[in-house]
Amino acid sequence: MKILAHVIIVSILTIITQIGGIVWIMNFAFFRWVKKGNSKWTKLSSFLVIYLLLTFLIIPIFAKISGRVPLPITKSDNLIPHNYITPLLNRHYVKPRLKTQLLELADKTNSENKLLKVSYLDANFPFIDGFPLLPHLSHNDGRKVDLSFYYTKNEKEGNLKPSNTGYGAFVEPSDTEYNQTKECKSAGYWHYDYTKFLTLGSRNDLVFDLENTRNLVIKLVQSPLTQKILIEPHINKRMNLTNNKIRFQGCRAVRHDDHIHHQINN
Repeated sequence: MKILAHVIIVSILTIITQIGGIVWIMNFAFFRWVKKGNSKWTKLSSFLVIYLLLTFLIIPIFAKISGRVPLPITKSDNLIPHNYITPLLNRHYVKPRLKTQLLELADKTNSENKLLKVSYLDANFPFIDGFPLLPHLSHNDGRKVDLSFYYTKNEKEGNLKPSNTGYGAFVEPSDTEYNQTKECKSAGYWHYDYTKFLTLGSRNDLVFDLENTRNLVIKLVQSPLTQKILIEPHINKRMNLTNNKIRFQGCRAVRHDDHIHHQINN
């Protein structure tokens, strides 16, 4: 049973952080070797310390060698993580040219409106093209990143978001708008809106900021580096944008009326 428990833990850590499973194995092997201080709390504390040191000090160095760099992790930049879980789980790595594009985008956005920053969600893991960043289908090569919509509170602009994770708080279609979710689920894609269970808490006092979200998408589209933007059809309809870079992600993926999927060229 102990072996099975370790296998499960290693699998979960690898799936959600990429490096956590390896750190767990290293930590376990170390305590098997020294045969001292084998209390559960000692082992757990050791694992957390090693994981944090690797995550914030060592992994960025080796990731850069392999062609990926971390996005900013503090709230003082114009490009910010929506929450600190993303960098803590090593899900904030991108190709250097994507980082440069996002930094320029964020600086331009903030120069036009000092109240606004660009918030990113999941990007990619630090290593290995093709290594899946679940539950995403394609965040596996350093070229993709999810960006948050903008919202207002009491008609005031800002950087507040309705979901703690950045996912699952949908901008629902009106009765007169095309309902892609209904179409996908009726076609058997039951998972299409399952991210509604992944908010980790949400708020309902925010209103979708169409104008500022539209301006963000326009800036992305205008960049020659941008390959495609995935967004829900009714959101694109509201923005009244026509560009072959803006596309529907398909029913195999999940709803994109809570974020923007952005990716650059090879």
